Amino acid sequence: MAVLHILHYPDPRLHTVAKPVSEVNEKIRALVKDMAQTMYEAPGIGLAATQVNIHQQIIVIDLSDERDQLQVFINPKLVWASEEKKVWQEGCLSVPDFYDEVLRPAEVKVQALDIDGKEFEIHADGLMAVCIQHEMDHLKGKVFVEYLSSLKRMRIAGKLKKKTKAGVI
Repeated sequence: MAVLHILHYPDPRLHTVAKPVSEVNEKIRALVKDMAQTMYEAPGIGLAATQVNIHQQIIVIDLSDERDQLQVFINPKLVWASEEKKVWQEGCLSVPDFYDEVLRPAEVKVQALDIDGKEFEIHADGLMAVCIQHEMDHLKGKVFVEYLSSLKRMRIAGKLKKKTKAGVI
C-alpha cells in the first residue's frame, strides 16, 4: 500500500471527469487500498480517485470512529434523491482547512459496484448522504467550493496557492 498525493484546489486536474471502471481487477483493488490508506492518513472520511489524479469512478468512505468500516463505491450512480434538502458544513481533503455550508438532498439512493465487482444499492441519509454526494461530485469534476460564491472561491484559491508556495500543503 502507498499514500498517494492529493491534488489541491484550484488544480485544474480536479475538474477532470472520471471514466467508468471497465473491470474490477487486482489493479483496481490495489488502487482502492492505496486510496483508503491515503484517506486514513490525511485524515479524512471520504476520497474520490479524481483527488489523487486517477480519473476513474472510484470512491472510498469510512465514517466510523475506529476507521474500520471502509465502504467502496465503483461506478456509483445516483438513482434517487429526496426533494427535501439539508445544509451541512463540508470540508475536503483537496481544500484543506476550509469549511463551508452546502445545501444538498437530505437522502439519496446510489447503485455501485463493491471491491469484488458485485452490484449493490445503498439508501443513505445524514452524513453518509452528504459524503456520497460530495465524492460523486469529484467524479464529475466538481469541488464543493463551486457551491459557494465566486468571491469565496477566489479567496480560498488564493490562500491555498500561498500555502502551496510556502510548502505548508
